[in-house]
Amino acid sequence: MAEAYIVGAVRSPVGKKKGGLSTVHPTDLAAHTLKALVERTGVDPAAVEDVIMGCVMQFGPQSMDIARNAWLSAGLPESVPGVTIDRQCGSSQQSIHFAAQGVLSGTQDLVVAAGVESMSVVPMGSSVTAALEKGMPFPFGDMWVERYGKQEISQFRGAELMCEKWGFERDELERYAYESHQRAAKAVANGYFKEQIAPLNGVEDDEGPRADTTLEKMAGLKTLRDGGRITAATSSQISDGSGAILIASERAMRAHGLTPRARIVQLALVGDDPVYMLTAPIPATRRALERSGLSIGDIDVIEINEAFAPVPLAWLKEIGADPARTNPNGGAIALGHPLGGTGAILMTKLLHELERTGGRYGLQTMCEGGGQANVTIIERL
Repeated sequence: MAEAYIVGAVRSPVGKKKGGLSTVHPTDLAAHTLKALVERTGVDPAAVEDVIMGCVMQFGPQSMDIARNAWLSAGLPESVPGVTIDRQCGSSQQSIHFAAQGVLSGTQDLVVAAGVESMSVVPMGSSVTAALEKGMPFPFGDMWVERYGKQEISQFRGAELMCEKWGFERDELERYAYESHQRAAKAVANGYFKEQIAPLNGVEDDEGPRADTTLEKMAGLKTLRDGGRITAATSSQISDGSGAILIASERAMRAHGLTPRARIVQLALVGDDPVYMLTAPIPATRRALERSGLSIGDIDVIEINEAFAPVPLAWLKEIGADPARTNPNGGAIALGHPLGGTGAILMTKLLHELERTGGRYGLQTMCEGGGQANVTIIERL
């Protein structure tokens, strides 16, 4: 049976909103990691058969197929095509799935999976806001309303609904967020991310972690909704960043002298309640583990996107994973969540942490708009 391997993985630093990467055009941000991936792997870029790039706000500077534009901006061969996809927050994790599936099918041998989002340049919700300003309909039409009624559909409401369902109080969310910052600050201080980051615009490290944050500071913040539990401190940070992964077949590795770093073990995708929106990592993880024949105890490193603190907390409670193996170097609450770039960034972190610690299996998952989730299991080689 065909196998798909990860040959290289690189990312930009994750910049804060209006931080050190905010003046970089999104296309240049993506081009930077694509160029770094080619340089670090030594692959012949003309041999790449496609560039699949996740980007959520495909509007303005991120429109017109940013995957193609970023590849060309990096000075890479015009013969290589590119396509931009949107599976909301999981866009570039889906890029990895599509790239791996192309290789597993035997129809492709070398594919780049990537992702980018500059939330400083193209704010979240820009495309919807622009449409509404022009009098165009909201994304949910009459048939949606017929099925789900006229109710608020948002990640913020979904996070609060999760708190209610699983009984999470504000102080528990803040303790989790505090630990995320502590882990991330330690990882930055110890240089755990250095090898995986391609510095850009004078930024060498992730800008989000706050080593000096305290539970007292978090307790003083206003909730995002009246009577709610979620605050900015227990939510992912608005960020800028990109990542790129090279996925290859055995034939491509032999032909181009490439060295595999990990094997794709399992790809899973599940839909769940779109009103709760953020719960799908739970059933998606169960499906991936069942199909792979692995148990959660077999997984050495886990990356679950911290869109909001109740997402990993509910996942931990339902799946029974070891908290010490879950986001061991902090997550999006501390490190940021550049939407379409996060999936590729998380995979880069996952691979490098497996290599740093000598772990064998890694699992990545994240919640996505519409109540969806991807799960990717890899084996370090």
